[in-house]
Amino acid sequence: MKLNVKTENRIELIDITAEVREEVRKSGIEQGACILSTRHTTAGIIVNENESGLREDILELLNRLVPAGAGYRHDRIDNNGDAHLKAVLLGASEALPITEGKLELGTWQSIFFAEMDGPRNRTVNVTLLSSK
Repeated sequence: MKLNVKTENRIELIDITAEVREEVRKSGIEQGACILSTRHTTAGIIVNENESGLREDILELLNRLVPAGAGYRHDRIDNNGDAHLKAVLLGASEALPITEGKLELGTWQSIFFAEMDGPRNRTVNVTLLSSK
């Protein structure tokens, strides 16, 4: 199945945990895996704490490591080389266990869609696998 994500800023983290949990619940899978991926080359999927300061720190770190307009060769094409490089650092997928019918996340863990070149309409693929 697919989740549609509408982003509003060039770079942002959007918590998709509730939507993913709902898909796991609806599936009826008791034991298995939830694989999340995005096919977009300027976006990523990450798991971390949903605390406003940390979210800002993550985005600031990415901007510091890969600043916009730093002379990337890809900018000759569409001026978003930094977004592609940030997405490389984040990765395009996450795999999480499903245990006793629930998505297994740590106490402070949330799932984020990481937009690096918005605003855009994006898609997250949710693949649910049963181990039984």
